[in-house]
Amino acid sequence: MVISRISQLNENTSPLDLVDLPQPVPQAGEVLVKVSVCGVCHTELDEIEGRTPPASFPMVPGHQAVGEVVALGNGVTHLEIGDRVGVAWIFSACGACSYCQTGQENLCERFRATGRDAPGGYAEYMKVPETFAYQIPPALSDTDAAPLLCAGAIGYRSFRLTGLKNRQNLGLTGFGASAHLVMKMVKHKFPETKVYVFARSEKEQQFALDLGAVWSGDTTNQPPELLDAIIDTTPVWSPVVEALQCLKPGGRLVINAIRKESIDQDALLQLNYPKHLWMEKEVKSVANVTRQDVTEFLQLAADIPVRPHIQEYSLEEANHALLDLKYKHVRGAKVLRIG
Repeated sequence: MVISRISQLNENTSPLDLVDLPQPVPQAGEVLVKVSVCGVCHTELDEIEGRTPPASFPMVPGHQAVGEVVALGNGVTHLEIGDRVGVAWIFSACGACSYCQTGQENLCERFRATGRDAPGGYAEYMKVPETFAYQIPPALSDTDAAPLLCAGAIGYRSFRLTGLKNRQNLGLTGFGASAHLVMKMVKHKFPETKVYVFARSEKEQQFALDLGAVWSGDTTNQPPELLDAIIDTTPVWSPVVEALQCLKPGGRLVINAIRKESIDQDALLQLNYPKHLWMEKEVKSVANVTRQDVTEFLQLAADIPVRPHIQEYSLEEANHALLDLKYKHVRGAKVLRIG
């Protein structure tokens, strides 16, 4: 399935086209992966609708791919044919800059994203540098592992950036694939931490309570107590301002979003320094993921174990899956079955 052009996704359009492409040939340092499943992410909507467009057209989207290594390029030393691997959002980085040298390749100026800057996993085969392919722990099925590669890994990075400790209060704004995996992780690592969920949908609010949230409400509601940290996964601006007034002094808001759909001028005009930012409150953004994030979270997910709530689709149903994602028809994570 490929993105051939920028278009708006709605119930009358099918922006992804099913096409036949030549099987990729792995170059030096690369492996060829026969894809079994690929997760569906909100970032695919951003690519299709032009907010973070593909580097070229046509582009095969998808950055939560799991499959089997079936061919090796010259110089591959860490992977073998038959290995089960995953491919995440970070497709490659330069490896030489100060960021790459200190484990912050997510900030590299030459960062390349899977499914946006290089062909991704909405396909039967894809190739990837071996150093950016991750062995999947045996405890995780292909379907379970796919959402962990993006929604899980970026949720893990967001959680680490909160600096949260056990018994401190955590807020989650938005309750899609990433936030529901953070909930599962927090319940394991910090069993005495109370989790409060802000979501516009009553179904999402109930889903959060079912998974163990102590409270859930609309993004405009005030929780019964102030929070030490909040992770925002929404694509809009107003929840950012609303979340700041729910933080304790010294609290931190972590924005887990590759972009915000639009500047909400009314929300920005309502930003009040004493009310929203004073008392050493912090705002921090999350940019991409590192290889360490993906590797550590996959093992953590296997150990807990984390089992995402999943709705499965065939590759040919990718447009349908994206519609369900955009209009929130299905809760939890969405995965394409390919092989």
